[in-house]
Amino acid sequence: MKLTLNIPESLSEVTLNQYQQWLKVAEDKEMNNFLQQKMIEIFCGVTLKQVMLIKAKDIESIVVQISKLFNQKENKFIDRFKYQEKDFAFIPKLDDMTFGEYVDLDNYLADWQLMHKAMAVLYRPITFKKKNKYLIEDYETADKYNMKQMTLDVVFGSMVFFWNLRNELQNHILSYLANQTEVPISQELRDSLKNGAGINLSMGWQMETSSTSMK
Repeated sequence: MKLTLNIPESLSEVTLNQYQQWLKVAEDKEMNNFLQQKMIEIFCGVTLKQVMLIKAKDIESIVVQISKLFNQKENKFIDRFKYQEKDFAFIPKLDDMTFGEYVDLDNYLADWQLMHKAMAVLYRPITFKKKNKYLIEDYETADKYNMKQMTLDVVFGSMVFFWNLRNELQNHILSYLANQTEVPISQELRDSLKNGAGINLSMGWQMETSSTSMK
């Protein structure tokens, strides 16, 4: 029986839902025959029964090819993308984020199984645009749009953006406090800032955990 296999060649061909499924079965596990089969099942959209029809010598090369997608050093930040026939965009001004948005984002970013909800906070349909400027819908709830089918290049790009933003913010805070000689800075506060407070990106990340499992 001839099997046609669609192997993703970029993160733009992988959905958040697929990645969540993969993390659910692969997290904290060493790669073995079963996980190789599950990887191909999840990311190539075939059944385990069909995976068993693939030549043994081809399985490892397919797994290596897919694994490379998650080991990329750079992920470009994408502020706008098309999703379910709508133009979605990233929050245009983070300074204007409401407390409700912040609290929800803080909760959802810590768990990859809730990452689709975090993306629903960060990205919403565009209501107005002019040249490079735009406005998005007011935030109501993270359940208003199901973001599970958004592509992983957008997700990873937004996570890297927040990682860099958080690091930059913490460095500025440490630098500012260090120059306030009249204000004593406790070691506990320094450690807290260095370790990251507030939004927990859980970034060592699950991407890194997944990469280890793949290896």
